[in-house]
Amino acid sequence: MLFAKPNSEQEAVFLLKKSTGITRILGGGTDVLVQMKSGILEPELIVDIKNIPEIKEIKEQNEGFEIGAAVSGSDFNNFPKLKEFAPGIAEAFDLIGSAQIQGRCTIAGNICNASPAADTIPALSVSNCKVKIIGPNGSREELVSNIPISPGKNSLKDGEFIKSIIIPKRPNYSSDSYIRFTPRSEMDIAVVSAACFIVLDSNKMIKNLNICLGAVAPTIINVKGLNELVKNSKINDELLAEISSICSAACDPIDDKRGTIEFRSHVAGVLAKRAILVAHQRAGEKIEKIAR
Repeated sequence: MLFAKPNSEQEAVFLLKKSTGITRILGGGTDVLVQMKSGILEPELIVDIKNIPEIKEIKEQNEGFEIGAAVSGSDFNNFPKLKEFAPGIAEAFDLIGSAQIQGRCTIAGNICNASPAADTIPALSVSNCKVKIIGPNGSREELVSNIPISPGKNSLKDGEFIKSIIIPKRPNYSSDSYIRFTPRSEMDIAVVSAACFIVLDSNKMIKNLNICLGAVAPTIINVKGLNELVKNSKINDELLAEISSICSAACDPIDDKRGTIEFRSHVAGVLAKRAILVAHQRAGEKIEKIAR
């Protein structure tokens, strides 16, 4: 096995393109190193990208925030403006592993690992976050939701790697949330998860609502048909019950020892309601803050 630590994007792309065997990018290594130790993975080449400038940086820009591919969970959650801007994404990232894992794990790795139960994928997808991808044919952007294509497989082409994650600028009176169900309270993977992104008007009427479900299908589910139902409505019990039913019906989970199909589908609807209420409260607080 070869190990390389390039100092530029171009050098990394050259190394990846030249390799003919299995290659892996090393950002945090919390998945790759475990897979290697257990014998699941035997790469020909490991490319450590942490020496590349900007790859560990968080940038605030006019169009939102750009998160370098090697930014760790603890780096992310120690950036107050980013946590305030995207509290749902911060919640999801903070749930990955222990304090030790938080010091290493990265959003890019969580995306590329393509687990149906990944925490950050639904939280990013629900607000149409994108990734910047570098490869032999130059750079391109892609929606986070398009990266996982099946459990453990992603859509990146040979020689490509994620350079950064883009969290786009958000409308006024909007916010997000992320909630998951796990057998244990900490250091576990989601049996079901739900992320919400909501936009209100100044009267707290819903302008836009997105729900993304995790761990209830081979890839995330962006629940369809919600905006036709909720547009120009206020949150009430009847509306929440209808949304919950739609979310449960959208699920296509497996049946295993961690949860039955019926249980997972039911819990998805419950979590969707809770995620809406949290995101709605956060967006409403912005309206109240401006009114004061």
